[in-house]
This record gives sequence, C-alpha cells and structure tokens, in this order.
Amino acid sequence: MYVLPDLPYAYDALQSVISDRTLRFHHDKHHGGYVKALNELLARETATSATLEAVILDASRSGKQKLFNNAAQAWNHSFFWLSMSPKRQRPSGALAAAIDKTFGDLAGLKTALVEAGAGHFGSGWVWLVADQEGGLDVRSTHDADDTLSQAGTTPLLVCDLWEHAYYLDHQNNRKGFLEGWFDALPNWPFAASQYEAARGHGAPWRHPAP
Repeated sequence: MYVLPDLPYAYDALQSVISDRTLRFHHDKHHGGYVKALNELLARETATSATLEAVILDASRSGKQKLFNNAAQAWNHSFFWLSMSPKRQRPSGALAAAIDKTFGDLAGLKTALVEAGAGHFGSGWVWLVADQEGGLDVRSTHDADDTLSQAGTTPLLVCDLWEHAYYLDHQNNRKGFLEGWFDALPNWPFAASQYEAARGHGAPWRHPAP
C-alpha cells in the first residue's frame, strides 16, 4: 500500500508564492485523494508491479486509464513537492552551464517555462527535462500525463498547472503564479542531481515503494 509522503518542509514554508491554506488543501486533500484511489484500484488487480513507475507504464500500455490517472498523479505530486525549496537558490555547475547553452541564461529558461505553462490549455504540468546527452527542454503535459513514457528523458523540475495549485492565491493569474514560482521556489540542487542522473551519473529519483 502506498502512503502519502510527508512534505519536505512546513506548510507555511512557501508562503512567498503558495499559502499555507493552498498547500494543506493541495497536499492533504488532492494528493492524498490520488494515493487513496490508487491503493483501492491496485487492491482489485490480480497482479501488481513492484514500483509506482512500473504501475504507471503498465497502466498506460494496457489502457487502464483510471489506474494510470491516479498512479501518475500520485507520482507527479510527489515529484512536485521535491521540485520546490523554501530557500531561494540559483543553479550552478553543469546544470547552470546547460541552461546557459540551451536558453541563453536563467532568464531565458524562465521565459520558456512561463510561456509554456501559461499557454498550456487546461490542466497539466510544465517540466524542465534533460536527455541522455545533457540537452535541456521545457515541455508541458496534459492532465495526469508525465514524462516517464518519454524514452531517454529525465525530469529535473515540474510545476503544477492544475487550478487547485494556485487559484486560492493567484485566482486566474497562472502566468503570475509561474513567474513567482520560478523566481522563488525551484529546488536547484534536486534538479542538479536529476541532471547528473540523466547523463549517467547515479540514479534518478524514484517514488518510495509501497
């Protein structure tokens, strides 16, 4: 049985962009609801995969949309919490060099991510990803979809585009939310670890096993 992971910071730690109220509602109710539904669906399966990543891929291949939606949303939210830090940071080292190479500078990456997220129609996620050669890209995915099924792709950071992620604090100003999020909250050390894994140095993050 999967459990709802604790947040890696206090509920009020991100208040420069995300309020205590939003974070409690988002983590406890939305993420918790996906984990609960996931466990209920898995209890009906005759065979289950050993990891959440495998559950997601197997459900996608077999067309089990409800299982995929809840499994992927459980994974996406866990990754989202880790993508943020209460401490304002900047990228460094190889990741910073890759950002400069691909986007010109950090401001260029911000522009690309904000434009992709603000222009995304409907619910979903906006990702910073890396390929096996260390190249970077910004991509958005719809609803529960993520980057696990995109061969050769490793997610570095993600921001939630579903309205429940920002509406209590920013109403319909998704662009303003994304701008504030990018300036204050990315967990660049986590992204750097993911970037090294993408290039074959260590393993990428995996969701805790049940």
